Amino acid sequence: MRTILHAEKFLLLACVVAVAGYAFDAGSGGHGQLVSLLETAVLIAAILGASLSVARHAERIAQKLGDPYGSMILTLSAVLVEVIVLGIISAKSGSPTLVRDSIYSAVMLDINGILGVAALLGGFKHGEQSYNDDSARTYSVMILTAVTVSMIIPEFVPQPSWRAYSGFTIVVMLLFYGVFLRMQTGPHSYFFSYSYPDKKTRQPLPPGGYPSRRQSIAVMAAGIIAVGFLAELLSHSLDGSLTGANVPPGLVAFIVAGISAAPEMLTALRAALANRMQSVVNIALGASLSTVILTVPAMEAMALISGQRIVMAMTPLQTLMMLVTLLVAAINLNDGQTNAIEGMAHFVLFGAFLMLLALGL
Repeated sequence: MRTILHAEKFLLLACVVAVAGYAFDAGSGGHGQLVSLLETAVLIAAILGASLSVARHAERIAQKLGDPYGSMILTLSAVLVEVIVLGIISAKSGSPTLVRDSIYSAVMLDINGILGVAALLGGFKHGEQSYNDDSARTYSVMILTAVTVSMIIPEFVPQPSWRAYSGFTIVVMLLFYGVFLRMQTGPHSYFFSYSYPDKKTRQPLPPGGYPSRRQSIAVMAAGIIAVGFLAELLSHSLDGSLTGANVPPGLVAFIVAGISAAPEMLTALRAALANRMQSVVNIALGASLSTVILTVPAMEAMALISGQRIVMAMTPLQTLMMLVTLLVAAINLNDGQTNAIEGMAHFVLFGAFLMLLALGL
């Protein structure tokens, strides 16, 4: 029992914060902005702790499966956390652009942030790092197609037709992901794997040790439930902490994207430093694809149920940044090797994204 409590200390702390948060919310009629800011910071840290526990056990479940299954399970767990947090906060905030800005921020974080930093650090340590270029091309084409259908074309869809196009988007995104999943786990799974000649294999878990597969699934379920309760509290604290504050309009969207990307970023950096660039490509591009192709239909379905249209069409500046990011990724990831220069190119784009966010653009 002591081993379990020590291993899951972050999840336990997140649960304690959730219980204390609900007691604090129920017992206080109102509090100042400084207290709200502190509460928001604690809740974000708790959500990160719970999501890290979910990601860690997702990796454990996929430990013996290798790529692409390990990366797929990790990205799906991150997307599930993002959908829960985004769905609760967007419902409470009433912002019609929060979903769009969060997905846009997530793609910038995944490709320019995670891939850029990983390729930069990995390039400094190992020089050129190899991966399967079939995976990069497949991801790039699918991300560009999904972004075009779900976040560029809606700009031209008139208001009376939004329900019809939302329904179309839901169906086509799910079909798109179904085909991708079939290809990733079926006859084309070799697209998303790479044989590392000097890769060190992980030591298998001892029989009967903690965690077993069932225990990992139970902890993941507990972590996702905790994230849901914490996101509810976060939606309340954000109202108090940001009211009247001069903050960039995209800050909340960036926070949501950062919460879901944090576990992936840690895993990708470890993989890059271990000279396993295929895992980085699968995580960064796979997370971007999963974010667009799964989060969009989930949020569009919520919009159809509520009857309130959400703004999915990107601004001209967001469209430019998205297209340049995908173009640079397609060029860089076309030869089966990454290096520090390619990583720096994406990192510069990530810096530009942060600067635009700070300027409120």
